[in-house]
Amino acid sequence: MERDMNMESLSVREITPADIKPLVNYWFESTDEHLTGMGVDLKKLPSREQLTQALNHQVSLPHAEKMSYGLVWLLDGKPIGHSNVNPFDFGESGRMHLHLWQSGNRQRGIGTALVKKSIPFFFENLKLKVLYCEPYALNPAPNKTIPKVGFEFVKKYVTVPGSINFEQEVNQYKMTREQFLEIYQ
Repeated sequence: MERDMNMESLSVREITPADIKPLVNYWFESTDEHLTGMGVDLKKLPSREQLTQALNHQVSLPHAEKMSYGLVWLLDGKPIGHSNVNPFDFGESGRMHLHLWQSGNRQRGIGTALVKKSIPFFFENLKLKVLYCEPYALNPAPNKTIPKVGFEFVKKYVTVPGSINFEQEVNQYKMTREQFLEIYQ
């Protein structure tokens, strides 16, 4: 991490309609190598229009009705990434995903700080009992970040973790509401 990075310049908020274009751009402007390194099956990505439409719809729904709940990550007030929980069962459990949009912001400690700021939103707004994260086992960044913020390793297994993924080995991590309250309250 760069020594002069001011972690206080990082913030998190719920995604708004204004955030959808840069979020969609991330998916369509990332390299194939970056996407497949996260476990994305390029043939399963929706079109730009489909993704934009789906995100606009989700942003407009109350928390309990969403299929995906997202946060935008900001550095000095400018969007630099996002985190979302999907799928989730409101009041029960959900699966967290993490994305820093530009490679220059990766491997600097920014992701860890932003995940720490995101976790309270997920537990409080979705009333979760358990939050999971299941990164591709071959993607080192989230597998380093998730244990640092208080998640416990559960197991490694093979699955198709989402609608845009190929079959892959994932590491399952979890944080219970009790662990969240102990760490973050």
